[in-house]
Amino acid sequence: MRIFDLLKKKFSDVDESPYDGEVEKREIPKDIEKTLKVLKEILKDCDDVIYKDFRVGEEQNIRYLLVCVDGLSDKMLIDNFVLESLMLDARKVKPNVGDIRSHLFELTEKGTLAVTELKEEDDLNKVIVSILSADTAIFIDGCDKAIVLGTKAWPARGPQEPKSEGVIRGPSDGFVETLRFNTALIRRRIRDPRLKVKQEQIGLRSKTDIAVMYIEDIVNKGILQKVYDRLEGIDIDSIIESGYIEQIIEDNIFSPFPQIQSTERPDAAAGAILEGRIVIIVDNSPFVLIVPGILLSMLHSSEDYYQRWVVASFVRITRITAAILSLLLPALYIAITSYNPDIIPYRFALSIAGSREGVPFPAFIEAAIMELSLELLREAGVRLPDPIGGTIGIVGGIIIGQAAVSAKVVSPIMVIIVSITAISSFTIPNFGLNTGFRIIRFLLMIFAAVLGLYGVMIGLIVVLIHLVNLKSFGVPYLAPLASMSSKDFKDSVVRYPIETFIYRPEFLRVKNKKRMKRMSLNIKYDTNDSGKEGDK
Repeated sequence: MRIFDLLKKKFSDVDESPYDGEVEKREIPKDIEKTLKVLKEILKDCDDVIYKDFRVGEEQNIRYLLVCVDGLSDKMLIDNFVLESLMLDARKVKPNVGDIRSHLFELTEKGTLAVTELKEEDDLNKVIVSILSADTAIFIDGCDKAIVLGTKAWPARGPQEPKSEGVIRGPSDGFVETLRFNTALIRRRIRDPRLKVKQEQIGLRSKTDIAVMYIEDIVNKGILQKVYDRLEGIDIDSIIESGYIEQIIEDNIFSPFPQIQSTERPDAAAGAILEGRIVIIVDNSPFVLIVPGILLSMLHSSEDYYQRWVVASFVRITRITAAILSLLLPALYIAITSYNPDIIPYRFALSIAGSREGVPFPAFIEAAIMELSLELLREAGVRLPDPIGGTIGIVGGIIIGQAAVSAKVVSPIMVIIVSITAISSFTIPNFGLNTGFRIIRFLLMIFAAVLGLYGVMIGLIVVLIHLVNLKSFGVPYLAPLASMSSKDFKDSVVRYPIETFIYRPEFLRVKNKKRMKRMSLNIKYDTNDSGKEGDK
């Protein structure tokens, strides 16, 4: 009982803390001793918070207080450009303290600190949030305001090639966990003053920074307002990753299909912004959200735009065909072998029947065993370290498949079907869409086991009805197939030449629809007079 009493007392102490995350304004005491006491009371048991109490001036009678968090703030910047400027350089000036006391804050802010990013704040709660966000706060005795310095220097990794969206040709940099790095990667690609970055904080306790990026004279204001409304409606204590935002603001939370596109590639995000879409960047996450999200855009790859249009169209058609195969192949196998073997050639039907001789399970159980084994291998490969994960996926699949065939648990044709399905699913660039296809695949397998090909068709009709009714921030999920705009078909299943991309997507209803001048595709070049003008 003694332990429970101590825990109860501990929790009650936490609940009665003077700082509960409320946004109500808290005045900053003019007496710096009271300010220090309040800060230590609010940040009690926070041993990583540094309090530097020092005095300034030749007479050492002007008291200052510097507060920062160890490990988050740039100590070199604080030592060399803040403390040194205040404690050493300020001594060279010999003003009368009584005369400057009234404008001491302004002198410190504008004449002493050699720091680029600083602001003044009169709300202690906001100052504390800034301190915990890696900024540094300076309090001056006799002043009811604080100076907040931008001294962020938290641990961060540099841009690396995205693991989930690899390309052969294209940029190799990717988003990281630092919000400002990510906005810079997009700003580097779009050097337009009309590219806006609106930043705010979400999460009562985490105070997670998020940034909304768009081009002002292109974006659809209606879609932008929906994004702001849904973000402002979020009331949660913490946002750990961008997946939190994605799940909260999407239109249909019960759909297996992602309605918001996520990417690790800055070039993909920049391309989406130039089309008129909106990008949401969340601090601590390398995955950036693109809204609105549509089905076809998640089947496209950034590399599609870096190759000649013939090659890109061929690859895109192959990818979409593979996605359809990954969705339907196991269900078709179950339906044909269980209900409709007469629709395939006679010799092929005999071959399938011969391969299944000795297998004690029906086709559905056989397919379910192999598909579940594949999912287990996929999950194990993801969770294990990279050198081991790849080996487990390949060797485990071969060993389990061979052992299952030898033990007559599954037929060889089933191993081939599952292998083709797995390889086809790997061609889907978007991980969220890939997961949705895997869920629908199992549902179609159940429909096929119950009703055969009729079940497969019923399942496809149900999925199609769902997709037709699905929207992302008011945009049809099947656009441009649903909008039937001839202009949008230039970048759908096939990719037309870049010279034909004169207009932005029609289904986005953007303000500035035209993105390039019409070019002639039949330009003739005379190669006979090249470099021979001066010959005699």
